[in-house]
Parts: sequence; structure tokens; C-alpha cells
Amino acid sequence: MMTSKAILIVDDDKDMRLALQETLTRRGYGTTLACNGIEALERMREKEYQAIIADIKMPGMSGVEMLQEVKKKGLNTPLILITAYGKIEDAVEAMKAGAFDYIQKPFSSEAVEAIVDKALEQNNKKATKRRHMPKGEIITNDPAMQKIIELASMVAPTRAPFLIQGESGTGKEVLARFIHNHSPRKEYPFIAINCAALPEGLLESELFGHEKGSFTGAISRKLGKFELAQGGTLMLDEISEMNLHLQAKLLRVLQEYEIDRLGGREPISIDVRIIATTNRDLGEAIAEKKFREDLFYRLNVVSLVIPPLRERREDIPLLTDHFMHKYSRDNGKGSKVVSKNALSLLMEYPWPGNVRELENIIERAVILSRDNTLSPKDISLPFPLSVKAEVGENGKQCSMKDMEKALILKTLTEYNNNRTHTAKTLGISIRTLRNKLKEYRS
Repeated sequence: MMTSKAILIVDDDKDMRLALQETLTRRGYGTTLACNGIEALERMREKEYQAIIADIKMPGMSGVEMLQEVKKKGLNTPLILITAYGKIEDAVEAMKAGAFDYIQKPFSSEAVEAIVDKALEQNNKKATKRRHMPKGEIITNDPAMQKIIELASMVAPTRAPFLIQGESGTGKEVLARFIHNHSPRKEYPFIAINCAALPEGLLESELFGHEKGSFTGAISRKLGKFELAQGGTLMLDEISEMNLHLQAKLLRVLQEYEIDRLGGREPISIDVRIIATTNRDLGEAIAEKKFREDLFYRLNVVSLVIPPLRERREDIPLLTDHFMHKYSRDNGKGSKVVSKNALSLLMEYPWPGNVRELENIIERAVILSRDNTLSPKDISLPFPLSVKAEVGENGKQCSMKDMEKALILKTLTEYNNNRTHTAKTLGISIRTLRNKLKEYRS
């Protein structure tokens, strides 16, 4: 069994081990100490850890060598390596070897806490994804999705960038990881960054890195995501939200395969496959002067448009069965099946939140159901389908788009126009909800 918040600290310096232990214990983590990589591997045989923090330079076995041994054992534990001041080449070596991140001496206790918190958060997300999907595969019987996978597999070995478009919850990151895993870059890092989640200044620093003193608060050199993804893949999620200034810098990266750190004196060559994803219509963004047309054409070398779940309904039974068995096993439930009436309900629903929404609903149904068969009463849809929901005011059948609109507006009303709760219930992002509402007003 995995001990909750168990952290393994590995360092040949006793004072450093104790200092890290004090910092992490104060944070509420359980810690185990090891004085070298060999002892650390022994500790890992005794129990599992949620994160490892180790010095990169240790006698007998370096932090990178220890990381390689961890990978050989098939463990997915995030490993944070400590590097000496100014040893950027060590940091690059660590990231290439598959380290979660690095921290440079001297560092503050706040910096350690922040990076460990981030590692645990990402590890939890990865663990969830590993439960949800078969390793390296995409679950589908849909002909359109199979063509997308075929094209992705064919182009994956090349250097060409990808542009993946689709609504929230359709599986854009899953497809991006599929491309990475089916390319020669699979042994190198896959790094994803959400362009909408960071302020403009911070996003630029995160992508391109910065030199010490390049701006207020830049107390040391920091490698950006482009350098950390060297040899691998960088996924730019929600690319449509990137400002025009950064779009121009990204265009140069795609053309010259080099970057400039903030405050840097000379360009740095990179070898990174870029995969951009968006849930917006980039043609519309170009028309509104919010997205560069030249960048669009440069990214659009290989364009993959993932259809929403409502347009590939034959995948609903397959995905339902997959999620049902996964959550039954994960929650210690007996084997379950879905009734014909419940499946019919799922097949009729418009799924504005796509696969992510289906997953959430099946997880809830499996956890709360007391029977071995999931019935309609176990399927908690935000907007239960009825004759009224399916028929318009004129008595004619509504289109799926009309049903989606009705669902979103009804849920928004039920939550007194609280967009956060509405988006969470529907299984979509607040940004997608905002775009949908804007579309309805136009």
C-alpha cells in the first residue's frame, strides 16, 4: 500500500537531508531518508512513494542513474533532482532522463514545498489517467476517429507540428500523448502547458526561460519548457488564448528551431515537436485579429479535428463499458453491467462535456449503485431527457445542437447563473461555457 503523501529524500549530505525533512514534515508529508541511490532503491522495495527528491551528484550512484533505475522498474513516481548553482547542463541531463523537475541550490523552503506540491498534483492526475485509458491506446470504434489515429500514427515519426482541434473533453491531450508515444521522441519528455492558465508575462518565462536579473524576481537562471522538452514533445494547450506577442515568438521557433531566453544574449537551438490544441475556431480568431494567420498556417501542417462524442455515438457503449469496469475495480465494487434502458439514456444524451462528462457520470453511477446492473435511476444526468426536451416549441424534433443549448441554459438557470458550478456539472471548462454563451447571444 502507498503511504499518503510519502516522500523519499535522497542526499549524501546529512544536513541537507534533515533540512528537507524538516521542511516537508512541516508541510504534512511523511518522509523517509536515504544517504545514497543504492539505499534509496532498497527503500523503494519496502514501500511506494508519491515523490522522490534527490541530489543529482552523489557517490556510487548519481541522481540521474537512480532515476534510470526507477524507470526500468516501471515506476511512475515523480523525481525532483537538486542541482548545484550554475549547473544548467545537469538540469538538462536530468530532464532528458525523465525527471519531473529540478531545483537549483541555494533554494528556499517555499520553493521546495511548491515543487513537491506540483509533483504530487501531477502524479495524481497521471494515476487517474492510467486508470481511465489503456496505456498508449485510444478507445474507439468510430470510423472518423480511426482515420484520425491512422493519420497521427503515420505522421508521428516525422518532425511536423500538429494542430489538434476539438471541444473540451474530447481527448485532445490523450491524442497528443498518443502521437508522442508513437514517435522516436517517446524516450524524451512530453511536457504540456496550458496557455490560458498563466498570465502573459509568466507564460513567456515558462515557455522560453529567463536569465538571472532579467526582471524583478528573477533571482537565478530558469530553463523554459522548450529547453526542458529538448528531444521530446511540447503540447501548447488552448493555443488560441496566447497573446499576439508570444504568437510572434512561437512562429520564429517553428521557423528557426531556436529560442531566446528572457534576458539572454544569444539564441539556443532546440529540437522539439510542437503539438498545439484548441477548442476554439481559429478561423474566427483570425478574423477577429486575435490569432496570427501566418502562425495558423505554420501550425496547421497536420490538422486533426476530434469529433464530439455526440457525433460518434457508437463509442458510447465502448467507453461506458471501459469506465464501468475501471471504476468497479478501483472502488472494490463487483463486476457491473449496464441495462439496455440506461444505455439508451446515455445514447440519447447530447454530451456537451464529451468523454470527460461521460466518465464522470459513470464513475458516480458505479460508486453509488447498490446493484450489479446500472439502471436509469443510477445515471444522474444534469438534464434528464424527456419528450419536452427532445421536441421544439413548434412540435418538431430538435437538433442535437438545440438540445445542447437547452441543457446548458437550463443548468445555468438551476445554478442561478453561477458559471463555475454550471461548467463543473456539465464537465466542461469555464472558457468553453463562456464561448457557448457568446455563440448563443450572437
